[in-house]
Amino acid sequence: MVALVFPWLPVTGRQDFKRRWSRQLLDALGVHLHVCGKRPRDGLIVCNHVSWLDIYAINALVATTFVCKDDVRHWPLIGWLGASTGTLFMKRGSRSAAMRTKERLADHLRRNNSVCIFPEGTTTSGELVLPFHSALLQSAIDAHARVAPAALSYCASDGAPTQAAAYAGDTTLWQSLRSIVGNGGLRVHIEFLPAIEPAGQDRRQLARQAHRLIADKIALPVAEATGASTDSVSDIIDISPGPGHRQFNDPCNDGVWLAQQVRHWMQDA
Repeated sequence: MVALVFPWLPVTGRQDFKRRWSRQLLDALGVHLHVCGKRPRDGLIVCNHVSWLDIYAINALVATTFVCKDDVRHWPLIGWLGASTGTLFMKRGSRSAAMRTKERLADHLRRNNSVCIFPEGTTTSGELVLPFHSALLQSAIDAHARVAPAALSYCASDGAPTQAAAYAGDTTLWQSLRSIVGNGGLRVHIEFLPAIEPAGQDRRQLARQAHRLIADKIALPVAEATGASTDSVSDIIDISPGPGHRQFNDPCNDGVWLAQQVRHWMQDA
C-alpha cells in the first residue's frame, strides 16, 4: 500500500511517515535514541556509517533521502522500503550513473530537501572512521547547500561503547537483528555538528573538513591520515543482504512485525 500512497503524499506527509515508521522500528527493537546539536532542516547530511540501523536512527530525527547502491533495491524489506520511500539508487562503479545521481542530489538540495550520504562507502565496526569519498559532495557545491556533518555511535545501556549494532564483514541481517535485540537497551547517539558552507571550497576540502569534525567528535582513529578523502564514486550505502524472504505490504506494520518476531524467536531459543 505504501508504494501507492507515499508518492502522492505532500512533502510534510512523507516526512511524518518516515519519522513515524523509523521511531516505531527503533522502539520495537528496544533501541534508545539520543541526539545533540541542531537538527538540519535541509542540506547534505554527511555521516559515518556503522549499521543498517543508522538510516532509521537518522530518519527518526530528520526525514531525509538516502543514496544507496542499486542492487540493494532487490533486497528483502530494506530494498523494498527504500524504493517505496524515495531512496536514490546508484549503479556502483559507473561514472555516468554517479554523475546522474549527483545531478539528482543537487536537484533535491535546490528544492530545500534534506539528503544524507555515508561517504565512507561501507559500514564499519564503529571502531574507526574510514576515508571519505568526495564525489557526491559536489552536489552541495552545485546546489549552494550547506554540508551538515553528523557523528554517530552506539553504546550499551551502561554507556560503554559496543559493536552490537555493527553490520560489517560477514555479519548477516539476522545476526545483526539478534545482536541488537539481545543487547538490551542499546543506545544510538547522533550529534549534528556545525554546518559547513561550500562557498570557495572543492569537494575534497569539504570531505576532509567533515571527516575531521566527525572523527574528532567521537574520538575514533581513522583508517589513514586524519581527514583523508578519496575521489571515488562510492558514496553509497554498502551493506550485506540478509537471509530469508517475506512479502511485505505495509512498512509501518511490517518493520515492527520483523522486530517483534526477532524478540519472540530469541525468547524461544
